[in-house]
Amino acid sequence: MPNPFPANTSPYDALLLVSFGGPEGPDDVLPFLENVTRGRGIPRERLEVVGEHYHLFGGRSPINDLNRALLEALRADLAAAGVDLPVYWGNRNWDPYLRDAIEQMAADGVTRAACFVTSAYSSWSSCRQYRENLYAAAEGVPNAPRLDRLRHYFNHPGFVEPVVDAALAALADLPADLCDGARLVFVTHSIPTAMNDASGPDGGAYLAQHTDVAAVVAGRVGAITGVDRTPDLVFCSRSGPPHQPWLEPDVNDHLEALAAVGEKAAVLVPVGFVSDHMEVVYDLDTEALATAEKVGLEVRRAATAGTDPRFVAMVSDLLLERAAAERGEAVSRPAVGGIGPLWDRCATGCCANPRGDVPTIGGE
Repeated sequence: MPNPFPANTSPYDALLLVSFGGPEGPDDVLPFLENVTRGRGIPRERLEVVGEHYHLFGGRSPINDLNRALLEALRADLAAAGVDLPVYWGNRNWDPYLRDAIEQMAADGVTRAACFVTSAYSSWSSCRQYRENLYAAAEGVPNAPRLDRLRHYFNHPGFVEPVVDAALAALADLPADLCDGARLVFVTHSIPTAMNDASGPDGGAYLAQHTDVAAVVAGRVGAITGVDRTPDLVFCSRSGPPHQPWLEPDVNDHLEALAAVGEKAAVLVPVGFVSDHMEVVYDLDTEALATAEKVGLEVRRAATAGTDPRFVAMVSDLLLERAAAERGEAVSRPAVGGIGPLWDRCATGCCANPRGDVPTIGGE
């Protein structure tokens, strides 16, 4: 997709890739999980159980290698578009940490950076917490740059089009006699229902955004295949106490329910994730596919956007779009579905922190 804006990033003099982070060896697993859960009172025994998921893969999460590949692709895409801009990378929970990235930017003389977060939806854990982390990472750093989070992109064509193509490819990989009847099962990370209720400026944004994009993808897949596709939205990676309500149904429960009513095949579309990190390779490729095999359901898993050139180019589009807007220029904001493009700056109280108000970047 050609970029409608000139290759002018002013007022930004850097791009910061912001992600979750993950362990890179067995000795990292428990310290990483302690970082993730700090302040939540989760017993060490529970962390050790979760840690076994990582040890199935040699104690190494795929996420840092995936971000290295994305970082390389972003730099190449910007250079090809004539954009001369340094790209930094910082994680919330593991090396390279956000603090280190911001200190390096300050040392390099960066004054204002646009932040691309590898999380596409609105909620405290998928948006506001990153904004809190960025504020905390910059606090006290001499000459820290101003940080602006780029807008949400769950409904940007650069994200949606790769998801559509991945779903089509997964359908085509099913036995021919099962393809037309296969269910499209869209999967995202579960969150507490109270967090969903507080997501966005008016509540309910997390669920509404996933529902909207799933309908768009299912509609496009249906139009291409000639078969009406009703999307199923399900959840994975629940981690809260049993008494706390979280978004349901769980992907494994849903696969069992499909088999119980005679369904024969399904495609898992990890629409809540931008790359094949641990929630995808364990919760879907390992656990959910084992459930499908147990109940006799033929299942394929669609690819994530990863380093698809359209997804990579989307980051450049968002950067140049925001830069033009900050310069006071009129911009078009590509979006599909019924919700429309989201805001550049979050409203006060948007995606409220369940444990109380904490300073953030990127708000009104």
